[in-house]
Amino acid sequence: MPVIAVIGAQWGDEGKGKVVDLLAEKAGVVVRFSGGDNAGHTIVNHYGEFGLHLVPSGIFYPGVTCIIGNGVAVNPAVLLGEIDQLKQKGVETGNLFVSDRAHLIMPYHTLLDGLEEQGRGGKAIGTTRKGIGPAFADKTARLGIRVGDLLNKEAFLERLRPILEGKNAILTRVYEAEPLDLDEIYHQYCHYGERLAPLVRETTTMLAEALDSNKLVILEGAQGALLDPDFGTYPYTTSSSPLAGGGCLGTGLGPTRIDRVLGIFKAYCTRVGSGPMPTELADATGDFIRERAHEYGTTTGRARRCGWFDGVAARFSSRINGLTNLALTRLDVLDDLPSFKICVGYKVSGETISHFPGSITTLEGCQPVYEELKGWQSPTSDIRDYEKLPAQAKQYVARLEEIVSCPVSIISVGARREQTIHKAPIL
Repeated sequence: MPVIAVIGAQWGDEGKGKVVDLLAEKAGVVVRFSGGDNAGHTIVNHYGEFGLHLVPSGIFYPGVTCIIGNGVAVNPAVLLGEIDQLKQKGVETGNLFVSDRAHLIMPYHTLLDGLEEQGRGGKAIGTTRKGIGPAFADKTARLGIRVGDLLNKEAFLERLRPILEGKNAILTRVYEAEPLDLDEIYHQYCHYGERLAPLVRETTTMLAEALDSNKLVILEGAQGALLDPDFGTYPYTTSSSPLAGGGCLGTGLGPTRIDRVLGIFKAYCTRVGSGPMPTELADATGDFIRERAHEYGTTTGRARRCGWFDGVAARFSSRINGLTNLALTRLDVLDDLPSFKICVGYKVSGETISHFPGSITTLEGCQPVYEELKGWQSPTSDIRDYEKLPAQAKQYVARLEEIVSCPVSIISVGARREQTIHKAPIL
């Protein structure tokens, strides 16, 4: 069986959780490979409605092994709280495991994240202040503490002591904040380690065994491609790679093991936080989309910025991810609109361009070049057969396929698992 990477192809919040939940029914393993609890995947099924932040979206199938990969920054308090909430709703979590190589969010990470963002003033990036950026910065600077470190209390203390001394120096001398207490953090995280110990594994071996047993493996991304620190709208990006290539680094799978890359797009665009968004609608139409779709962040509750589908960004996202299939979500949100637009180019400094600029300054000056299509003004949420969609809806889907140069396999017309149209097979 193949490996399918499920990637957010815009600025995140595209509906990856629902799509992974759908695909997981036939999977052997689902692996979350990047980000941290700054990501939220909303899933609606017979158990209820869930906002998952760290636990992979395959958790609702007891026969599916769920892995939090080495590329995820783990806040143990959040993870344990999420596990407890799932258990309270009758969801079995004995199939959940955590890579011993995954890095930990420490108390100084969340504190510094807030202080650094506050210090930026009007130039704030718009982070979730969950400590994700500082944790990945420490990972790169070789100052990180990993999940596996909690299993040896003496070694953990020796690792924590000098790191905390350095962090306290920054807190007190740079930000004039109170220092953090070594004993308090040590004992708190030892307690977390005791609870997490049964879940901690060397997960690359688990993945290799699953593939040797011909099981379907799904790599679950977080955030979206346009937030990638290399190819996104830097510096208004996330801190780990949400691209398909990040799926290899965040799980320990070689790049030749990925067979299909499924890119998730909304039928329009949204973005949380700061940074350029060429097709943003700061008008009544944008407000309508936001309220109709309840576009508020799963993690922060912040209102999402809404806009028309950006075909220029979509083509770029498809190229850097190597997309083989598309999933189009929230199509039903457009049901009542008499017409809608698709961005097919950018105009900047009097010139029309068709590529996504790497320069943030250039992108901020881009004006969208639109193509307008007629709306269908008919409900789609109860449709399950692609051929039964209104003609204008099928025209819209076909035009997006043409722009992105990739076939649409899944169309979501509502939040519930069954509100899905399977247009074409992924495998």
